[in-house]
Amino acid sequence: MIERSHLEILRAVNQQGSLTAAAECLHLTQSALSHSIRKLEHQFGTDIWVREGRQLRLTQSGEYLLSLANRLLPQMEHAEMLIGQFARGQRGTLRIGMECHPCYQWLLKVVGPYLEGWPGVDVDVKQKFQFGGIGALFGHDIDMLVTPDPLQRPGLVFEPVFDYEQVLVVAADHALADKAWAEPGDLEKETLITYPVEIERLDIYTRFLLP
Repeated sequence: MIERSHLEILRAVNQQGSLTAAAECLHLTQSALSHSIRKLEHQFGTDIWVREGRQLRLTQSGEYLLSLANRLLPQMEHAEMLIGQFARGQRGTLRIGMECHPCYQWLLKVVGPYLEGWPGVDVDVKQKFQFGGIGALFGHDIDMLVTPDPLQRPGLVFEPVFDYEQVLVVAADHALADKAWAEPGDLEKETLITYPVEIERLDIYTRFLLP
């Protein structure tokens, strides 16, 4: 089996010019380096290189493996760098579920500075969910959910981002315009304009009209 260490040895020998320098570069003994290549030669039944005096000359098999090393090793090293950035949260996609329509302005304010600090991270905002925002969160379709409906469940951490005051907006000449506060009965014959979501998720119903 061709291992990454074999490719690294061939690249190092080609770059350093000798077994001794390559072994030092790879933090190996020269005997360990030679043994690794001899084992590979024995496995495939072909020489990787031949000695010509103090010089090493790659065989056709060795030349092929060197070309393979020059193609694959940079890709593997790049992949390791990216995976490390994923692990440290420096790269990837932050998937935000949005169920709070008035929160968009808040989100725009905080996303800008976040992207400046984490330029390798993309932000993807999702609004439509097959089984609701909480279902998407538990199904790992999103990483976080901005919602007006806090739900205390095991495995979830709810963090309030801001407080808000529920207000009733009416025309300046409306009968309720001069009242200091409104009562549920005041809206009995009024047309109420709300966000197009379920009644159970509207505070005007759950915290004002229904109680």
